[in-house]
Amino acid sequence: MFDLVIRGGTIVDGTGEPPRIGDVAVRDGKIAAVGEVSEAGREEIDATGKIVTPGFVDIHTHYDGQATWDPYLTPSSGHGVTTIVLGNCGVGFAPVAPGKQDFLIQLMEGVEDIPGTALSEGIQWEWESFPEFLDALEKREFALDIGTQVPHGAVRAYVMGERGAKNEPATTADIERMAELVEEGVEAGALGFSTSRTVVHRAIDGEPVPGTFAAEDELFGIGRALQRVGKGVFELAPAGAAGEDIVAPRKELDWMLRLSAEIGRPVTFAMIQVDAEPELWREMLDLSAAAVEGGSQVFPQIAGRPSGLIMGLEPGYHPLAIRPSYVALADLPLAERVARLRDPEVRRRILSEKTEAADPMQAFMLESFHKLFPLGEPPVYEPPPEASLAAVAEAQGRPADEVFYDAMLENDGKALFLFHLFNFAHSNCDHMLEMFRHPRAALGLSDGGAHCGQICDASTPTFMLTHWVRDRKGERIPLEFAVKRQTRDTAELYGLLDRGLVEPGLRADLNVIDFDGLTLHAPEMRNDLPAGGSRFVQHADGYVATIVAGEIVARDGKSTGRLSGRLVRGAQADPRAC
Repeated sequence: MFDLVIRGGTIVDGTGEPPRIGDVAVRDGKIAAVGEVSEAGREEIDATGKIVTPGFVDIHTHYDGQATWDPYLTPSSGHGVTTIVLGNCGVGFAPVAPGKQDFLIQLMEGVEDIPGTALSEGIQWEWESFPEFLDALEKREFALDIGTQVPHGAVRAYVMGERGAKNEPATTADIERMAELVEEGVEAGALGFSTSRTVVHRAIDGEPVPGTFAAEDELFGIGRALQRVGKGVFELAPAGAAGEDIVAPRKELDWMLRLSAEIGRPVTFAMIQVDAEPELWREMLDLSAAAVEGGSQVFPQIAGRPSGLIMGLEPGYHPLAIRPSYVALADLPLAERVARLRDPEVRRRILSEKTEAADPMQAFMLESFHKLFPLGEPPVYEPPPEASLAAVAEAQGRPADEVFYDAMLENDGKALFLFHLFNFAHSNCDHMLEMFRHPRAALGLSDGGAHCGQICDASTPTFMLTHWVRDRKGERIPLEFAVKRQTRDTAELYGLLDRGLVEPGLRADLNVIDFDGLTLHAPEMRNDLPAGGSRFVQHADGYVATIVAGEIVARDGKSTGRLSGRLVRGAQADPRAC
């Protein structure tokens, strides 16, 4: 008897091949049979009319702190994700010198917008070294598997102290010691090393992440640690990633290509379309592909949807947020704030004020109504240009800030808006189709667990299926392609060859999905982090079952209480080749 049999589903197996009807049997945490299964299972799922996919592998998350207090790793676990990779962008919590925990908390709070109070109260510090951090994670049970990377910021601060934190140049001895720690971490089970070089990434005190300005000798010295152990991915947020310097990306790609060729390891970096140079992404992808002949393995990491900020009264950031008469009300509870804002005199006073933001980027985001759109329910991430607040204001013959004022009070002040920062330079997502199809692109950048009050892109796996496969007005992508992109492709990049396919012998990480009924709901603000910290969560309907290592960890979007996920130590061999 099998432990579990999923019967009669439409199997989308992760290879990119067309779907087929069949059964999937599971025994001892692995897929035992695919096709026609006559033998019974102790548990059975009728998947007639449903699709069966591998579990999704999300390679770009920031659950480093949350993994120490939340075994369910929400919201990712609610979107069919069965494996996540932490420790991206050079930030994380190990190694850490005694008494220096607050520095790493402030770094994570500033870079990834995770409330410092939540991290301070929630993290259970049980380590100093990176191997000890892995040991602490290994003691825990999760609803999904987690792997992690050695973060440059923590390593630099540990080795160089204040000099490292302040981004002073590293000495030869500093580099050798950092490389030793990275090698030690990867040998202990880290999936790679990560760094950040964009000045947009700053600690809560405004200081750039340690390593932001690291010279080539430091980057290559650490990269050679991966070469020595013969494993691990080199991940980074490059200079110019957020459009802050349009010259930087080409320079960054040059050293990445040379580094990958020298050390023989994959390099993956964040890449988004920016308004300042909206076609640069194509050049970066093509150069990465052309360099394969020279031995480079460089994978630009792309997002699944436009990247932006959620604005509104609940998150607290919006075009009226710095006007003095609004600031006077900003700390009131939402219901009381809404009541005050509905007062005609308060409305008149706020709309009469014209306050200029001191920071140019802030000014751009607070004044660019042509990039601000109602999010709605279900949420719309690729809206037509005429839906922007600027277009609506023009059609109504009213000022844009007045139109926004009235709109933000809808739904008792819970109305949300999306400010399109990246991947929307031409007011659509057509370019993303080319990104998805490019052989060097890797789907990632969900930032699950991060930017808690600004985004909720951990729901990207659901969006890929609903928007890009089923609902988009315009060209779409095939279901089997969308599944492959976020299962086997992402698993292979990080060397996790034991998962990402519905094939006998592989790990039984699976989803049973009501594809026709799959629905992504609008983000909701919750105060469920430690110390009452706020974050956006986003729910989906249509996940009939999510299975991790053969155990059903969720049914119909609700946890079963089973925790079959564990720490993944290092690359995993394909069991079919053993």
